[in-house]
Amino acid sequence: MIRPVHSEKIVLVGSYPPRRCGIATFSADVVRSIEGQYADAECLVVPVTDVPEGYAYPAEARFEIREQDPASYREAAKFINGSGAKVVSLQHEFGIYGGPAGSHILTLLRALRVPVVSHLHTIQDQPAPAFRRVLEEIVRLSARTVVMSQRGRELIETVYGAAPDRIDVIPHGIPDMPFVDPHFYKEPLGLAGRRVILTSGLLSPNKGIEYMIEALPQIVRKFPAAIYIVLGATHPVQRRLEGEAYRLMLERLVDRLGLTRHVLFCNRFVSDDELKKFLGAADVYVTPYLDPTQITSGGLSYAFGCGRAVVSTPYWHAGELLADGRGVLVPFRDSAALAREINALLDDDVRRREICHHAYRLGREMIWRNVARRFMTSYAEARHRSLARPARRSQKAQRLPPADPSCWLEPETDGNRTVA
Repeated sequence: MIRPVHSEKIVLVGSYPPRRCGIATFSADVVRSIEGQYADAECLVVPVTDVPEGYAYPAEARFEIREQDPASYREAAKFINGSGAKVVSLQHEFGIYGGPAGSHILTLLRALRVPVVSHLHTIQDQPAPAFRRVLEEIVRLSARTVVMSQRGRELIETVYGAAPDRIDVIPHGIPDMPFVDPHFYKEPLGLAGRRVILTSGLLSPNKGIEYMIEALPQIVRKFPAAIYIVLGATHPVQRRLEGEAYRLMLERLVDRLGLTRHVLFCNRFVSDDELKKFLGAADVYVTPYLDPTQITSGGLSYAFGCGRAVVSTPYWHAGELLADGRGVLVPFRDSAALAREINALLDDDVRRREICHHAYRLGREMIWRNVARRFMTSYAEARHRSLARPARRSQKAQRLPPADPSCWLEPETDGNRTVA
């Protein structure tokens, strides 16, 4: 096995704070976890900017890519090649990069003389031709490919042709929190005496929040002190496309069902510390998401790893993580099932605590310091086994048809902090 080399320069490419999206939060966590654990590792960041006014990036951001400008991807490659970097960590989600199906990123990858480890946050099982060709090319140009689940490994092999020995399965990182009773966190948040149900992450229609709200009347009848907290701002892309239409629809639904005392919308992008407090106060965490092919959810990872009892629809990540009694799975778009299973958990303290303790024990492998070690091993493998660049560069990206911008919402890693 190749040992990780710590005294090296790593360049991370992707979205980055203060941009507010799940991938940006995840990227910052990667940088912090590596530099916090390996004193000789230096992380530089090449962020992708999606707005004309740009962002006030921190000092580690050394070169800025303008999302829709192909020339800036070429210039970024020149910067990276001359930076002394030993490896590039590419955070890939189609919505981050410009061009048809996010194909501008291929301009950068083809010009690099540094091995690339591509971390895939979205993997489609039945991709449109343009998206298939872009991801196949990213896999081909990468020394290693990182996925967050066994389902991701299966897809990247069978659908996109990745070599099995060039794939690393590394779970979504989570903060290291002590395991404490929710009552410890409730009082400081003004939630003493309440049964707290929580969903966190950037808000968009694929979250299925309306089905959880429709489940609340049955829950409130059994537990009159129950409160459902929806923690997170509207996704920036969703807000640009449709404003706050989805949130307003949810608020009208709450009013119509007479649930104003039982639903709290926290419409803001929360800090790490604030997120930990809300997770700590949750009796049940719920992800009623609508997309069965969602390959990862940061919100789910955080809640599970912090030892919360999770009720979720069986999208790919949840189906894998919560199998064998590690959580509770309910059918998609089924408010009655959500109410039934949440009521059962709230009514059975012994079962709920068993689920929480089991999740917390398994989650220790997901804390950032452990994930950082696995990243560093992957980077070392990439350096050791880097594939020679093909002599003839593919022209596929130039023939890609226009992509549908509505497909470009970043997934929940919603680091998922408001970031799943």
